[in-house]
Amino acid sequence: MTSLSERVRDRRLDAAPTRAQTIAFGASGFPTQLMAQTFSAFVVYFYVSHLAVPAGWVAVAMIAHGILNAVLNPVVGTVSDRLRTPWGRRIPWIGVGIVPLVVAFALVWMPPELPVSGLIIWFLVVVAVYDVAFVVVVLNISALFPEIFRTTEERARGNVPRQIFAILGMVLGTAGAPALYSALGWPGMALVLGAVCLVLLVWSFFGGMIERRVPEAASEAMRWGDQLTYTFRNRAFVPYVLGSLFVQTSIAVILAAVPFYVRYSLRAPEGEGSLLLGVIFVTAIPSIVLWSAVVRRTSPRTALLWSVAVFGAAMLGYLAAADVPGAVLVGVAVGVGVGGLLQLLEVVLAQIIDEDAARTGHRREGAYFGVNGFVVRGSVVLQAIVAAVVLTASGFDAGLGDAQPESVDGGIRLMLAVIPLGFTALAWFCFWLYPIRSRDL
Repeated sequence: MTSLSERVRDRRLDAAPTRAQTIAFGASGFPTQLMAQTFSAFVVYFYVSHLAVPAGWVAVAMIAHGILNAVLNPVVGTVSDRLRTPWGRRIPWIGVGIVPLVVAFALVWMPPELPVSGLIIWFLVVVAVYDVAFVVVVLNISALFPEIFRTTEERARGNVPRQIFAILGMVLGTAGAPALYSALGWPGMALVLGAVCLVLLVWSFFGGMIERRVPEAASEAMRWGDQLTYTFRNRAFVPYVLGSLFVQTSIAVILAAVPFYVRYSLRAPEGEGSLLLGVIFVTAIPSIVLWSAVVRRTSPRTALLWSVAVFGAAMLGYLAAADVPGAVLVGVAVGVGVGGLLQLLEVVLAQIIDEDAARTGHRREGAYFGVNGFVVRGSVVLQAIVAAVVLTASGFDAGLGDAQPESVDGGIRLMLAVIPLGFTALAWFCFWLYPIRSRDL
């Protein structure tokens, strides 16, 4: 029987991953998306509506969070590419970051009794720790994906369990969270979700976190400046990363708007937010299988264009929905598009990394995922700006409770449908410019 240390040390992949390894690796999508989507969907609502922190101050704090997260991504990616250990380039980062990540996530929702200024400081400090740990863990998990799965066929199939786990995490994080904080309070919600995340991350780490052996020359890292220059000179990466930024912004704005939409537009109990968000992600699960078949029969670019178009057209339904059942039907259509985006964005980025490796002789998964994270984290900043501007301009006042002026309903519907549609249209145009038409290189 091998010892624990020997099993931890034996993390290298020479052949195709087993089904058990693929599933365990995919399980990482559950806790990472649970934390990311819970944070994105509810942190503004929690601090503005429940803690009565002014929306403008929350926007400033979220902008600081977005800037820190953005800067961390390329730094961690570049350092990860340079790391040399018996366990590989990515595994040590993931192992070190798991516990701090889960603890910091829980503390976001458990602030002590503090004045507004104290709450802002608490938010900035705790989220800074959360940002560092999240980037360290998630970026390195993402960098493993194109290393483990090498062709479009493999990636389309291998990404299915990961994205199904991710959607289940989104369901619990965005739809289950309102039910949990309604029943247990915000600290109770944080403890339950934190425990679930810890268990699944540990399982995924020991069961699926493996690395393919990469020749030393191919893994040789470039200098920092050369990394950025090479990355942004890639004519496939630039339209991809801009399109990804606009897509992520659309999703982030929708998630932030739904709790306000439920309470102040539909005049429904807060718990109904579980239904509206849950139906999106439940619908996305079978949609992932659908989009996996589409990409295997067409190309990553074609499939991505179709998924963005479906997503953009569907969200307009929120303008007309007058009650929860109507909003649920809209969510079904939105979920079909979301399933495609979840499945295809990383498949396309893996294709870009392959093209770069064929051209330069270097495998720089960390650098590409890091720079992608740097740009895409701008979605957090854009989300915060949109929420603050729309809520302030519409006359929202947390002190009024449910007795908000009529203009608030119009502002919330604008934030939920029209503004995300604008970002989605920009994303579609960027992906249309994506130059790689083939399925495999």
